[in-house]
Amino acid sequence: MTSFLLDVDTGIDDALALAYLAALPDTEFVSVTATPGNVDAEQVARNTLALLELCGRPGVEVAIGARRPLSVPLLTTPETHGPQGLGHAVLPEPAGKVSDRDAVDLWIEHARARPGELTALLTAPLTNFALALRKEPDLPELLARVVIMGGSFYYQGNTTPTAEWNTHVDPHAAKEVYAAYRGRPADKLPVVCSLDTTERMEMHPDHLRQLAEAAGSKVPELVLPDQPEGRRSTSGNTVVRHLSDALRFYFEFHRRYDQGYLAHVHDFFAAGVAAGTLEYTVRPATVDVETESPLLLGTTVADFRGLWGVPPNARIVTNNNPEQAFAELVSVVGSLASRLG
Repeated sequence: MTSFLLDVDTGIDDALALAYLAALPDTEFVSVTATPGNVDAEQVARNTLALLELCGRPGVEVAIGARRPLSVPLLTTPETHGPQGLGHAVLPEPAGKVSDRDAVDLWIEHARARPGELTALLTAPLTNFALALRKEPDLPELLARVVIMGGSFYYQGNTTPTAEWNTHVDPHAAKEVYAAYRGRPADKLPVVCSLDTTERMEMHPDHLRQLAEAAGSKVPELVLPDQPEGRRSTSGNTVVRHLSDALRFYFEFHRRYDQGYLAHVHDFFAAGVAAGTLEYTVRPATVDVETESPLLLGTTVADFRGLWGVPPNARIVTNNNPEQAFAELVSVVGSLASRLG
């Protein structure tokens, strides 16, 4: 059993990550917290509640912490994820309510109550996690492991030429998080899934077709580049229909920016790393984040060779296996969709 504390900014690829984790039989959602990023924090929380209920995980406590980054104005990304964060998908209004507790307090409470048991998965800007570390500096020792989706090292950024989205939204929080891990034991260092490897996770229309087949759909789920933008799925399977509508928007966005009719599903890969189900390799490095230069704001820098003379504070994923990852996604999420109908 993997027991998760998650921090998300749901988000199309966050939604896919949550669906994947919900589909695994041996995962526990201890708490899910909302950080503003793809959409504002309130919308993130509503999306997350609705998605968890859609995927058969009602009753999970979903809480909001920070409403804005530590030091810079909040940027959201409706052009990438749609005005509500889930592309063309419109999920039913959740039956559950957003917790009135503070996300930062929840992280600390759960980590203290279950030392060494909880896996933290962070697929959003690191604002809430930075605030939790300020309040409980021993959090890195209390958590079993930490997986971060963020950063870009030997790879072009996806928000500026050098910066990845999550880090760019709150570079000061990311800088604080990496600083908090200096001098920690090697097995406690966060595993960082950066664009260098997450952009290898290219989801294509055929993966959606395979997913629908795995769910038992009799009619092929065809999301094709020559179809009109904004077309909605008619699948009789609720999970397939909503994921299809969300991912169509993501395909359309990537094509608009000359990347092809596909979707980089960054957060699904990070979820698989956290769950221990996907293949990957890591390399230790010392990571820092630029917070002063207007030109390079949010840029992550990794010292793999010890040139700074500072101990490693991260384990950066350097390789993965997209073919294995998508076979896993289709099988696991397809099985969930089949069960839920």
